[in-house]
Amino acid sequence: MTARGLPALTSEIVSCRACPRLVTWREEVAREKRAAYRDEDYWGRPVPGFGDPHARLLLVGLAPAAHGGNRTGRVFTGDRSGDFLFASLHRTGFANRAESVRAGDGLALVDAYIAAAVRCAPPANKPTPQERDACLPFLVRELELLAAVRVIVALGAFGYEAAWTVLGRADLKGVERPARRPRFGHGVEVACGTVTIVGTFHPSQQNTFTGRLKPDMLDAVFERARHLISASTSPAA
Repeated sequence: MTARGLPALTSEIVSCRACPRLVTWREEVAREKRAAYRDEDYWGRPVPGFGDPHARLLLVGLAPAAHGGNRTGRVFTGDRSGDFLFASLHRTGFANRAESVRAGDGLALVDAYIAAAVRCAPPANKPTPQERDACLPFLVRELELLAAVRVIVALGAFGYEAAWTVLGRADLKGVERPARRPRFGHGVEVACGTVTIVGTFHPSQQNTFTGRLKPDMLDAVFERARHLISASTSPAA
């Protein structure tokens, strides 16, 4: 089901025009372009998830960057946040290379899949609650198709809230959320039956340039995710 379902869902995501403000913004950015990329063809559409369809690790971010995913067509690709993120995924064995430059560059995720709560680049990186709610069903369906997922790494508070919400909506065997959502923080863990949410500060420049999120901190989150995955799939688990 996953092999057939994910490509169909990807096609549906890419063709979505449900949120007028986001459609206008993503297409305007794609037309006007940033000077450094003026010779490139921007993607300018919703950005689908990317990675291993049999992944046990799911990463959930906020939304594509205007000149990152909205330019390249691949989530966390072509911007500084992606540079920081994929370098960590490579160091911890979840990616075959440390750089994510463009679709078709040879990057492959290993036992990992990356998605976003909102699939279009929003103005000022701030989707409205209505835009968030309109897009979340895509993530719910994605999670249902990624049947092997055992850990969700939430990139930032927005991703954390999205992960919590979709776990409550998705039809997943063995998933049971606690009565209350714990407060977000770097390294927070929420055991939800067969799936565990792990939070990390978002790898945005605001966090990485100031040292709020350092490479070893993000590496530790992914190492913890690997430990949780191993524990959940061991014979004693």
